[in-house]
Amino acid sequence: MSDQTREGGLSAPVRHPLKQNEPQFWDEGDLNKELERVYDVCHTCRRCVSLCNAFPTLFDLIDNSETMEVDGVDVADYAKVADQCYLCDLCYLTKCPYVPPHEWNVDFPHLMLRTKAINFKKGENKFRDNLITSTDMIGKTFSLPVVNSVVNTAKENPLARNLIDKAIGVHKDAALPNYVRHPSRKKNKTHIFDPKALHNIQKPRVTLFTTCYCNYNEPNVADSVLKIMKHNGIAVDLPAREHCCGMPKLELGDFNSVEKLKDLNIPALHETVKAGNAIVAAVPSCVLMFKQELPLMFPEDEKVKEVAAAFFDPFEYLHSLYKKGELNLDFKNSLGNISYHVACHQRVQNIGPKTKLILELIGDTSVENIERCSGHDGTYGVKSETFEIANKIARPIVKKLKESEPDYYGSDCPVAGKHIENNLNTEQQAIHPLELLCKAYGI
Repeated sequence: MSDQTREGGLSAPVRHPLKQNEPQFWDEGDLNKELERVYDVCHTCRRCVSLCNAFPTLFDLIDNSETMEVDGVDVADYAKVADQCYLCDLCYLTKCPYVPPHEWNVDFPHLMLRTKAINFKKGENKFRDNLITSTDMIGKTFSLPVVNSVVNTAKENPLARNLIDKAIGVHKDAALPNYVRHPSRKKNKTHIFDPKALHNIQKPRVTLFTTCYCNYNEPNVADSVLKIMKHNGIAVDLPAREHCCGMPKLELGDFNSVEKLKDLNIPALHETVKAGNAIVAAVPSCVLMFKQELPLMFPEDEKVKEVAAAFFDPFEYLHSLYKKGELNLDFKNSLGNISYHVACHQRVQNIGPKTKLILELIGDTSVENIERCSGHDGTYGVKSETFEIANKIARPIVKKLKESEPDYYGSDCPVAGKHIENNLNTEQQAIHPLELLCKAYGI
């Protein structure tokens, strides 16, 4: 029997509740002691140096100090490491041998989250960050008819982009998404969940959490979910109300906004769960928010638990149909060679390569996984101070794609797919795996 507390143990990593309601969580002195302890563990290990810029930042601070140890780093500089962490969770999942149940209990991403939360509470945040993480407000405003035209035109105007860069710190060369005039939920309002209409309906049902991005920026991805489910005899509902999942505000450390969004979303989603629905969302970060982060923040909330248990990545759900012999395998078109970027927040769900497994059911189709972070993180890739770093993190993926020359490439995270596309800088566009499945079905 393996010792669960030793390095190299075979036990799966576990996450502990965040405990943000306990006074110790907000004790800055206690935080700094924990940062020093964990930074020292990371310093003596350094396995995560290639993942993101948080670890090079930490190791440079240590190596450039007088003692070349953590005790030589100014405590005031501890937060510089957290500034570079965008909570991809890959260090926790793929690299660190000291995560719980190891006795050293290293959960680097959640320690960075605690740092961000304390700094946010102290008011150490920028207007820019509050603005660009308000995805509901931005989406609703930018989809308005006149505003929509102005915004989509301005984002392509060099003069306007220079002004935005200088005024609020959104990099002038960052590729910003278009906003649509007809959001997905508005187009598909006939799918809004109505418990009174469920009588005598026998077919299985899923609830589609549209997500801010698929609602306001790429509704074609949400449309793909609707088409695929219909093609497989699955009815789709939209929750009566939908707001941002809260992940952008979580990454900012704005816990009050996270709780408010939870209180808005969970009741509507729970209504569909009570009716027997599973829930899917086409953005891995949103799925992870409901599956993992909200249960760790609100472990006593039964509705949060029930919603989490019902939440699935779309390909995870489709694979469950396949295992039961219920997935439609009548594919009309092969897809050739696909280079598939595995999104960080999908990997963290520990569901296995479900997207690859489904796409390889298509005849004459092969899928090569690329398991590297894209570096975008929704906001990290557009900020003036981190734009170049985000592009640097994407380079190994771009190099792989140039070498592979696939027929198609894309990511389950549509934002990551666009970031890779912008760095690849060719005529070939990223395409979401759900859209690829639609191509294969001929729908």
